[in-house]
Amino acid sequence: MLAMDQGVVEDWLSEYKTLPDSAVSTYAASLKDKGVLVPALYKVIRENYSDFLEPVCHQLFEFYRSGEPQLQRFTLQFLPELLWSLLSVSAARDPHTSGCIEALLLGIYNLEIIDKDGQSKILSFTVPSLSKPSVYHEPSAIGSIALTEGALANRGLSRVVYSGPHLQRETFTAQNRFDVLTFLLLCYNAALSYMTATSLQSICQLSSRVCICGYPRQQIRRYKGITTRLTVTSEFLVQLFTGIHYALCNGEVELGSKALDDVLYRAQLELFPEALLVGNAIKSSLHGAALKSNNKEGARSIQVEITPTSSRISRNAVTSLSIRGHRWKRHESQEVSVDSDAAVGGVAIPEISVTGVSGERMANGDSLRPRPDGRAQPDGRAQPDGDPLGAASEVGVDLRGQEVRRQKSVRRMVENEGSGSASTGRSQY
Repeated sequence: MLAMDQGVVEDWLSEYKTLPDSAVSTYAASLKDKGVLVPALYKVIRENYSDFLEPVCHQLFEFYRSGEPQLQRFTLQFLPELLWSLLSVSAARDPHTSGCIEALLLGIYNLEIIDKDGQSKILSFTVPSLSKPSVYHEPSAIGSIALTEGALANRGLSRVVYSGPHLQRETFTAQNRFDVLTFLLLCYNAALSYMTATSLQSICQLSSRVCICGYPRQQIRRYKGITTRLTVTSEFLVQLFTGIHYALCNGEVELGSKALDDVLYRAQLELFPEALLVGNAIKSSLHGAALKSNNKEGARSIQVEITPTSSRISRNAVTSLSIRGHRWKRHESQEVSVDSDAAVGGVAIPEISVTGVSGERMANGDSLRPRPDGRAQPDGRAQPDGDPLGAASEVGVDLRGQEVRRQKSVRRMVENEGSGSASTGRSQY
């Protein structure tokens, strides 16, 4: 550690001790302007045998215990580096060098699990309901929900998941270590939007190191640190995914992508279903997305794809009304096609006259019957001049007689042919 960094840390340690209570808020707001302080504190945390490690951890705990939100966020930005220092020392089986870090982490944990009155906190989380809109979906875009008895009984009800109360811890053990660390990561993820770029890089590095140490992937990453495998839990990996996802969408594309692959690699080896579900969901959502690596100073956010509005989906929704309308359109199109085919073909269907009387058909159904003189009347009555009734009646009777005789002859011919074929068949048989 350089002498300049030591001077910065010493000034920081002495400055806060002399502050009056009224000046704490102003002092907390001025910490972000001290650009050389944060890198110097990272160097102290990474050097396990530094003389400044214990006073720095004590000062960070005082910041968190003060209750000032900005001072608490200042302490939380070093949480990923503190977690890695604790895990690496535990893997090296040298617990004497991590006593102050353990005290700091346990102090933050015990402060977070209780409220201002000293009662245990019970964290609650409301499970999103598909029947209510959110930033991810619109209920009308999903379609109509069947109004069953169960759906009506559960309408308007929200499922709430509770976590806690959490037990206070006085020391780290093999059984409670990752319970405490997972809860601390939960507190860190709740303040992700306030974390610096250095802190986001630290959470990505922590994720990769924890998941690849002691496995063949460590050689691929060319990490020269510890080679001991670290035990992890599914809940711990899920919290790591939350921080990685935020880092990916806010400028740390390279480190975030490597960390995402490394944690998924470890989740596959351990067969953790929750971690695999979250990790693959994040990877699928980022597939093809344009992540900006220079978005470190802009607005912090997480990229999501909004579902289409209801009008775009309901326009083609299949309902009983649309089915009837489709049927009507189909019948109309068939009628139009038949008419058009008859018109285009140019073949006129001949009009068959059973009576054999020729003449034009009028609009009201009357026919123009012929007259002996070549003229005809619409109502079929002949003119009184000449032979008015005799000629017309004789022609009509003659034509009807011919038609009756023709029909009888055709019927007789058909019967003769049928009887002949039947007798022939019998004789052949």
